[in-house]
Amino acid sequence: MIYTIKIQKAIDFAIWVHREQKRKGKETPYIVHPLSVGLILARAGAGEDVIVAGILHDTIEDSHGKVRREYIEQEFGNRVAQMVNDVTEQDKSLPWEERKRLALEHVAQMSKDSLLVKSADVLHNMTDLLQDLEREGDSVFEHFNAPKDKQFERYTNLVKALENTWPENPLLPELKENLKNLLKY
Repeated sequence: MIYTIKIQKAIDFAIWVHREQKRKGKETPYIVHPLSVGLILARAGAGEDVIVAGILHDTIEDSHGKVRREYIEQEFGNRVAQMVNDVTEQDKSLPWEERKRLALEHVAQMSKDSLLVKSADVLHNMTDLLQDLEREGDSVFEHFNAPKDKQFERYTNLVKALENTWPENPLLPELKENLKNLLKY
């Protein structure tokens, strides 16, 4: 995929939404994550709308109610809005385990495009976690809402659900490799 005005518009909007956020337990600006998800999707051969959805994937969930699906639909189209909505936790007030259970159950109902966005998101999060584990060891889990064993269980279940729902997913080999490396810790 080549650079487009729509992709730039998504980048600009994501930068604005995430402007004050940092990655968990780091000084890294949060925007690195959605931009990395967009790059993973571009490398996987995704089209413009899927890349845009990857860049915007956390804008609803992490904006504390400031960004709504309707806005994404108005500015970027229904297809992008649907993908972003598919990967958005719908009720952040629920306990961590409940939110993750509901998100996992939703994987089976996602389109291939939404599954690709979810896969790129999970892939980047696992890659980031692996790098943090190499540098900091298990102390990295002090920054998360759940302990190491629950995080590893969640990643294991997510990779299985993604594989069961779409075995031809082009990001599946990397997801499995990252999971295998993660479980060594």
